[in-house]
Amino acid sequence: MPPLTALWLALLMVIVGLEEQSEASLCYITKDKFKASCQGKSLFSVPQGLPITLQLLDLSYNKIREITSGDFSSFTQLKGLDLSYNNIAFIANDSFSSNVLLEQLNLFNNSLGEIPSQALKPLKRLRELFMSNNLYPRSTLDGVFGTLKKLEVLSMGGPAIQTVGSQDFLSIKEISLKQFALKTAFNLPEYQTGAFSQLNTTALWCDISLDKNTKALPLMLQDLRGKPLRYLRFRKLFEFTYYMDTTDLFSGLAELETEELVFYRGKFNENLLRLALLNVQKSRIQDLSFIAIDFARSPEWKPPEAGIANLTLRHLVLQDINNPDILRFDWTFTWFAGVTYLSILNVNFNVVPCDAWGEMRNVVALNVSRNRLRNGYIYNQACLYQDILPKLEDFNMTRNELTSLKTVATLTSSWARLSKLDLSHNLIGDLDEFPCTWTPSLVWLGLAYNAVTVEIFKCLPTTLHFLDMSDSGLERLDMGYFELAVNLQELRLSGNKIKFIPTEWKCPNLRILHVDGNSFGAISKGSFGNMPRLAYLQAGNNPYHCVCDLYGFLQETLRDGKLKLLDWPNEWTCYHPEPLLDTSVAAYAPRVTECDVTVVVAIAVSITATVVIVCMVLCWKFDVPWYLKATFRIVRSKYRASHSQPSKPFAYHAFISYSYSDAEWVRHELLQRLEASAPPYRVCIHERDFTPGRWIIDNIIENIENSRKIIFVLSRNFVDSEWCNYELYFAHQRAVGLGFEDVVLVVKEPIDPQGLPNKFCKLRKMLSTKTYLEWPLEPSRQPFFWLQLKSVLGKAEMINVNPNNVDPNNAVLDDTEPVLDGVTDSTLELNDLSEENVTVDTQVS
Repeated sequence: MPPLTALWLALLMVIVGLEEQSEASLCYITKDKFKASCQGKSLFSVPQGLPITLQLLDLSYNKIREITSGDFSSFTQLKGLDLSYNNIAFIANDSFSSNVLLEQLNLFNNSLGEIPSQALKPLKRLRELFMSNNLYPRSTLDGVFGTLKKLEVLSMGGPAIQTVGSQDFLSIKEISLKQFALKTAFNLPEYQTGAFSQLNTTALWCDISLDKNTKALPLMLQDLRGKPLRYLRFRKLFEFTYYMDTTDLFSGLAELETEELVFYRGKFNENLLRLALLNVQKSRIQDLSFIAIDFARSPEWKPPEAGIANLTLRHLVLQDINNPDILRFDWTFTWFAGVTYLSILNVNFNVVPCDAWGEMRNVVALNVSRNRLRNGYIYNQACLYQDILPKLEDFNMTRNELTSLKTVATLTSSWARLSKLDLSHNLIGDLDEFPCTWTPSLVWLGLAYNAVTVEIFKCLPTTLHFLDMSDSGLERLDMGYFELAVNLQELRLSGNKIKFIPTEWKCPNLRILHVDGNSFGAISKGSFGNMPRLAYLQAGNNPYHCVCDLYGFLQETLRDGKLKLLDWPNEWTCYHPEPLLDTSVAAYAPRVTECDVTVVVAIAVSITATVVIVCMVLCWKFDVPWYLKATFRIVRSKYRASHSQPSKPFAYHAFISYSYSDAEWVRHELLQRLEASAPPYRVCIHERDFTPGRWIIDNIIENIENSRKIIFVLSRNFVDSEWCNYELYFAHQRAVGLGFEDVVLVVKEPIDPQGLPNKFCKLRKMLSTKTYLEWPLEPSRQPFFWLQLKSVLGKAEMINVNPNNVDPNNAVLDDTEPVLDGVTDSTLELNDLSEENVTVDTQVS
């Protein structure tokens, strides 16, 4: 093969492959690749490249002209194939040889010139076959159809069928069909006796017009005698002419097993209608329908003296008939007298004469929807409405032009068995008069698609179990009505303008509530708290405020499971706040601290407790209470000193009284700290500063008097010393009138005030009433001790000598600085003095 030719062939194959792929891409294929829809894609042939796993394939409404051998060979799992509304004129004999699992085949409305029996031969599982409205001229079914034992539905024929032969359906005589449909040419020229006698079906659809061959109808009915036929339907029985003859065309109905008879389209006049009704009342027919027929009165027809009085029907349907005269075709309504379920749908009538109500005495359900009924046309005050419709339970007046609910209430108030009333799709609005009187048996009321206001509740019956007010423009609810309607179980308020759900809404027996498509944005846990039996709620498509109340309601509802949200979560969308606009409510998940007060309180308490504990630990660790207490003492001392009177000049800043056992601590700690400060403190201790040769008592008294402060270093040794009590006495005498502000107690070792001997009563009193300084053993706390002590002693000033008051060897201290009140115990132990050198006045208290 030349290279150029090979190149062209390869290019051609690529183009063909792309075309096949392009055609397949036009089809919708499910994810599991079991179904494919190529409907209406203007395909001229079966597309290639479809999944071989297909079970259902729709190729309807295309331009396919033929079915070839390989078109469906790869679809071995195919069970349903729709080829209707194409232009198929040819089907190869082996077209379906690989589709042995096929159960449904639709060839309706094509251009087949012959019945494709050979192509159907492999389809032993075929249950439904539609091949009517084609162009084959004969209705004869060959032996292949006798092998289709599972066939249940067969539709055949077309406008080219001129003759229905007596042997045409012989091959399917033994097959029990659920439905057989036959379409023939207009004015079927020939029907051979016995043709329908070969049929074994429970439903027969005859698309056969007999304008010029009326004698064929009695023959057909005769052939159907003894057949298990339950449903018989005639389409366009008279397509262009009205039957004016007196010959009874329906005389064979009385001998059929048929229970339902339908006349669809075609022309009817009083004559044909009366003939049909007279034979129906003698037959087994229970359901009779006239749908979309063209009814017209005949000027020449004379009504009989008596109406149709013995017609007994379960259902009578008059639907889509432009001329309302059909209701009283013989100028009476007597043909309604024996009807149980009467439907007058879209018959274009607007008046109900008085005598019509009385004739419907056996009607249990009356449907007059899609007409032009108005208030004054349906209720005439001149009519007597008592004792009419004694059996009526269901009254449907949807899609009319009613405006007054009170009119309907008055009309039906005496209908003792009326339980269901549907007034949807009317013009019912505001009330001019109320209250309304209803029959107590009414439990179901439909008012959807009206234009009501809150005033409508004043006219509603309180006996209802079901109330539908959807899409009626309702803005508010009347809580008083629901308190009276204690039996209400289902309420539908979808598509209104309700702006809020009242928390006081009480409806004790309500189980189903629809409030979707309204204008409220808030629902909380208490919104439906007074509806204890509420089990189903539909509340989506509202402008929800995604806040804690809504979140709490949803969490409780979804957790408990007692209330089922019918449209959750798809129809629930956030409207507010703005950052959540158009967000699904299901995606709204606030933090726990935003909505749960208990958690917030628990967290706050936990944090507070933790902070307190941490502070306590830190205080314990770093001795914060001790520092605070000491600081308090300093501040208080400074305050007192600032308000005290200036004292006389002193020679020493402090006189220290201590036990001999504490002398080392005094010399190395206390004395060194005070005298080494800048400026230094002038301190008096007996070991160094007493005047030699003088009496010890005189030295003590003189030096105490010449010292601004007296420091007592208290310890257990201080308590054991006999002389300490005397020294405390001298200090006490000096402090009279000064409130002991010049006494500083330093506790070097812990002392129990209550365990002190009686002779130390003054010390016990001071320890109980005065604040003292404690020498801390911890080095970290000792710097603060010295700060406290210096604050108590005051600032160390320069000394001015006053020779008139003190010894020349002693300097005098000018006390000009404020002194703080520091209180501590101290002991002066005079072990180096003999008892004989001391004189004590034991009478001084």
